[in-house]
Amino acid sequence: MSESPSISRLTGSRVRLGLKENWRQFALLILINAFVGGMVGIERTVVPLIGSDEFGIASTTIVVSFIVSFGVVKALANLVSGQLADHWGRKRVLVLGWLVGLPVPFMIMWAPSWGWIIAANALLGINQGLAWSMTVIMKVDLVGPKSRGLAVGLNEFAGYLAVGVTAFLTGYLASRYGLRPVPIYLGIGYAVLGALLSIALVRDTREHVRLEAAGSSKPPASMSFREIFVLTSFRDRNLFAASQAGLVNNLNDGMSWGIFPLFFASFGLGIERIGILKAIYPATWGILQVATGPLSDRWGRKGLIVAGMWIQSAGLFLTAATRQYQWWLVGSLLLGLGTAMVYPSLIAAVSDASHPTWRARSLSVYRFWRDLGYAIGALSAGIIADIFGMAWAIGSIAALTFLSGAVVAVLMRERASPSLDLAQDPKPLGQIK
Repeated sequence: MSESPSISRLTGSRVRLGLKENWRQFALLILINAFVGGMVGIERTVVPLIGSDEFGIASTTIVVSFIVSFGVVKALANLVSGQLADHWGRKRVLVLGWLVGLPVPFMIMWAPSWGWIIAANALLGINQGLAWSMTVIMKVDLVGPKSRGLAVGLNEFAGYLAVGVTAFLTGYLASRYGLRPVPIYLGIGYAVLGALLSIALVRDTREHVRLEAAGSSKPPASMSFREIFVLTSFRDRNLFAASQAGLVNNLNDGMSWGIFPLFFASFGLGIERIGILKAIYPATWGILQVATGPLSDRWGRKGLIVAGMWIQSAGLFLTAATRQYQWWLVGSLLLGLGTAMVYPSLIAAVSDASHPTWRARSLSVYRFWRDLGYAIGALSAGIIADIFGMAWAIGSIAALTFLSGAVVAVLMRERASPSLDLAQDPKPLGQIK
């Protein structure tokens, strides 16, 4: 996509939109988001086991409390990230996210009590809410409206592949050197490299936003953050459908993060094999987004979201109903496939429905609801597991995931092709037939 002379004069720079035109910054942001994802990956296998094995915590609800702190704080960080990005600039918010994340691996390695782990995850939530939000928002800024699915797919590919690889590596290291400190050394490298690259090499993308807004055929509506929050959360049927699906998607992810290691271990599975199962899900999720993101640009968002939620549900039901490693492996693959179909499509759908001048804030509201799912999923699954057992917890979340896909099937209206013109006139739930 090339800019017109009038837009060039308006922006006062040689800013261009498109992946080819911005590939260096785009690739740098992919690498940085891999480090962001790796920060979460250090916890996927070992932290629940630290709670049960090292601190002797018997209650599943208490063990998953670290995910609750992570989810609540990350959701709130997401909510303010768009506002901060519009006022401070994307790069400053990205750097701030990394500075907050630097103490996290040290706190996990040296934690004398479970409270330290919970506090570390609160900081990790801020790190993820700010840093991951900025990498995805900046990529969407760089490529313009025609390649949003591709941009989001590549961003999430890097992040969740890193989650999976790191989950496997920490499981491998923990099986040989113990749960702490050796597996957590990876987190120190991720935090230091992510912070240094963000400070030294990343450039802000607000000029790209101005360029895209200048090329819009309709002027942006003047909207307060409260109006954007209500619109994204409830009023617009596409944004509501995306927000509830994002919440349930991460609700089942939060459940799997806390419950799966304990569930597999209860049947005598070793930590290295648990690490493989915990790696397969995010690695599949990450790798396949390279394909599902661009497919959402061609096929549309709705079909991928609905099918993806139902495939996730099937994977969870299979995991809950079986007791053999090979079936759990299939369940993890299905969960990864379904999530890969859903994740980039949801972010792209929210971007489609948002004007460039308030897209960052709309995405921050969507990501608030989505990542609040971590806390809701971990807490509800922990309570159900303590009362009825872990298989019931997994099955209950599977049923909810299927229902969420049905909500998208009923409410979401497909847009034949993403365009700025369609983003200017959000339609309330009550006004669309």
